[in-house]
Order: sequence, then C-alpha cells, then structure tokens
Amino acid sequence: MFTALEYLNRIGAALSSEKNLDKLLETILTAAKKITNADGGTLYRLVDEKLKFEIVLNDSLNIAMGGTTGVPVPFYPIPLRAADGKPNNSMVAAYAALHDETVNIADAYTADGFDFTGTRAFDKKTGYRSTSFLTIPMKNHDGEIIGVLQLLNALDEESKVAPFTFEDQRLAESLASQAAIALTNRMLINQLETLFEALIGLINTAIDDKSPYTGGHCKRVPTLTMMLAEAAAAATDGPLANFTMSDKECYE
Repeated sequence: MFTALEYLNRIGAALSSEKNLDKLLETILTAAKKITNADGGTLYRLVDEKLKFEIVLNDSLNIAMGGTTGVPVPFYPIPLRAADGKPNNSMVAAYAALHDETVNIADAYTADGFDFTGTRAFDKKTGYRSTSFLTIPMKNHDGEIIGVLQLLNALDEESKVAPFTFEDQRLAESLASQAAIALTNRMLINQLETLFEALIGLINTAIDDKSPYTGGHCKRVPTLTMMLAEAAAAATDGPLANFTMSDKECYE
C-alpha cells in the first residue's frame, strides 16, 4: 500500500508538469492500469454531453489507440442522454458520469442493470473476455464531471482475471481526482494560449492594414525569425554548434 501511495505522489507531480495534452491523457490511463494491475482501460473526455474515447489500451490484445499513438479511436462517443432527454443509464460509463458514482463490476457477463452488448460483440470478434470493470467519474476542482476513467480485467498475482478490490478502487479514485485537476488546468492553459495567439494575430493584422508601407510586415517577421532560429539550431560547427532551443523556447 505504501509503495502504491508513493507511486501516486510521483504520478501526481508528473501530471502537473506535463504540457502535452495527448501525453497527459496517456499518462493518466497508463498509471491507472499500473496501480490496479489492469489488462486494459479507456479514458473518456466529456465533450458536448458525450463521452469521447480519448485513449484505449489493452495489453493482451496489443491494442493502443488515441493519445500519442497516432492511431485514431474508431468508436463513436457515448451520449449521456437519449434523444428524448432521458439519461443513458444502460451504459456503465455514462451512468458513472451522470450519477457521479464509481461502478465496480466483478463480471460483466453476470452483472445486471447495464448493457454490455457491444462488449460481448467485441469479445466474440477478438476471442477476448471482458470480465471485471472499474469505472470512475473524473471531477475537476469545481466538482464538474470532465471525463470517465474505465479499467478492464484486473489481474491477480498469477495473471488471472480477478475482480477489482476495494483497495484498487480507492487508489484509482485518488488518481482520477488528481488527473481531473491536472487535465482541467492543462486545457485551460491551452485555451489561454490559443486566445493569446488569436489576439496577437488580430493586433498584427490591424498594424499591417493601417499602413500600405508595412503591409504583411508583422506576418513576415515571425516567419523569418523562426527560419533563423531553426538554421542556428541545425548548425553543427562554428560558434553556433552548441546552440539548441526547446519547444517552449521556440514557442516564446
């Protein structure tokens, strides 16, 4: 337990410092799988009242989709509500988000109350057996649901599929809480950067349009500056041989 808590602390620090959104999402799911010894998992992000598949991982089937893999997730988003406005309580991920409740299912083939038709079809096609599920809503600092973390098939010490334990659930819930805050912060920062860039672009356009003598000047300068910086960084000899620039420095 102590080792798991230490790992949680390390992951919390890593999540806070990660600047790439895809890497952040991937780190969240990978860490959750590791801390619960799960064979697979999915991370959903809530977008327009639908749970969008962001990352899908499965070790046994060698599946890795979304995130930094470059492989798109082919599954349709899961709506939280039906066309008539009724809550989609039949889908376990939607239920967890709607009711802000962790759902721990020992065996999807014997569980009542949820629709696992799609899961069974997937199992029939792949020869896999999706048994135990741990589905956790992700809440930000304002208590808003921003996504769902779902883990699949906990493995015991003999690598046999087993139910997720109460300890697994507590650890995964703690991680989901940290992850939700880190994810919210990163998305807010990305939005602010986008807004800042749009504002700079607007100012540049206004300056260029004001004078016929400087038209396009503000657009050309950043392009030429980047070309000079890239050429300097590519130098292998001379006074600039040791010159390098990080992604952050290039952005600035």
